[in-house]
Amino acid sequence: MTRFTPEELEAARDRLVPDVVADGLRVLFCGINPGLMTASTGHHFARPGNRFWPVLHLSGFTPRLLKPSEQQELLSYGLGITNVVARASARADELSAEEYREGGRLLAEKVARLGPRWLAVVGVTAYRAAFDDKKAVVGPQERTIGGSRVWVLPNPSGLNAHWTAATMAEEFARLRVAAEQG
Repeated sequence: MTRFTPEELEAARDRLVPDVVADGLRVLFCGINPGLMTASTGHHFARPGNRFWPVLHLSGFTPRLLKPSEQQELLSYGLGITNVVARASARADELSAEEYREGGRLLAEKVARLGPRWLAVVGVTAYRAAFDDKKAVVGPQERTIGGSRVWVLPNPSGLNAHWTAATMAEEFARLRVAAEQG
């Protein structure tokens, strides 16, 4: 894995990372916003401590563990990745409430346009802020966007100690089963 200096990581601040999307996906995963490692590499969930890729595999969404650099392969499984807020930052707490709300508005437009079966937001706090739903919990939501159902997943960041990779994989697998059923 490429090692970046603190200066190189800082230079990635506010950089945008292209979505991995297509029309009619089974599941569009939505992160909070790109971290500096993601922005430096151009690959979603690139930080080594992030558990997104291992959990995606453990839950049965992918037949093997993908590397962040293989993110385009997700499209062949009917999966994609986007973010609530497009700009990169070192930490999610650097984002303003207005950025979350505007991100939620833009995300809803994107989902309505792309029409995935499910939008899966990874991070209940981000979902609550983006969609002004203070009572949301992990799991399927009542909200739909266009014809897309919404599921909130635990945040796969290594900082989220409340969830282990195994318990996260169980929740991701619940979504996978729902997505397979239609």
